[in-house]
Amino acid sequence: MEKYAFTLSTDSTCDLYWDEYEKNDIKHVALTFNVESKNGKMEDRLDEFKSYQEYVDFYNELRAGAFSRTFMLNYDAHYNHFLKLAKEGAEDVLHFTISSGLSPTKDVAAKAAADIRKDYPKFNVLVVDPLTATVGQGALVLTALEWRNAGKTAQETYDFVMSLRPHIQHFIVADDLKYLQRGGRVSAAAAAFGTALNIKPIISFDKDGKLFQLAKVRGAKKAVSFIKEKLEKEGPDPRYNYVFIVHTDNEAPAEELRTFVRERFGIEPHFYIMGPVIGSHVGPGAFALGYLSVSERNEF
Repeated sequence: MEKYAFTLSTDSTCDLYWDEYEKNDIKHVALTFNVESKNGKMEDRLDEFKSYQEYVDFYNELRAGAFSRTFMLNYDAHYNHFLKLAKEGAEDVLHFTISSGLSPTKDVAAKAAADIRKDYPKFNVLVVDPLTATVGQGALVLTALEWRNAGKTAQETYDFVMSLRPHIQHFIVADDLKYLQRGGRVSAAAAAFGTALNIKPIISFDKDGKLFQLAKVRGAKKAVSFIKEKLEKEGPDPRYNYVFIVHTDNEAPAEELRTFVRERFGIEPHFYIMGPVIGSHVGPGAFALGYLSVSERNEF
């Protein structure tokens, strides 16, 4: 195995695919979620799907009436993850968590890493709070991968990805507001009203990594048009040309956006189906696009 200047690590909310972790030697720790079927049967699962069909099956379960609950990655999970790395000889580690605006995971990870260091003094973890999640977080992990492979140190890479965070733009379109309602993001009345009128909220992350409603449009076509208009107003930063698209088993609008980005900017987007943890909160039928811009987040 090639020797790198640091170990790259992330939790599963970055929504990279299993084969990307394995091929690129990205250490990862899976979150847990719980699925309650329509008949009340409960099942604990790990966010570690290995095939595209597993993602599709999960979203079909939700469509059929199942309910998915997600759980923060706790201290023990972080401790065991870092202990394994330390025993394998890791010293400098760059670790990515979900946004601190959604979960206090960053602080839990830092506490577990500090405790490991008591027994392994050379073990040093730099925890990146991405102020985003799903493939926005994944974009920063992939950037860190490029820097690691180029021979950069953990500190150099940490400083660079931290500088990119304010420039990640997000446009997240939920199909059914009931999933956001269950997560406390919209009220029951707003969810019922919006669903009846085919309202599609366009959600983004603010500068503190918290979700907020950027706009409301009627129907998926207008949501796609809204995103295209934003891209026309200010496209990807030409220094990075990084665009990511993700969906929750709703390929048509995601493919339309991919074609638009390819033809308008000459960029091939990173294209994913979303994992079950973040997908539990937006539900099936959602799609999203994000990219790195010159302007800071939500300033145009």
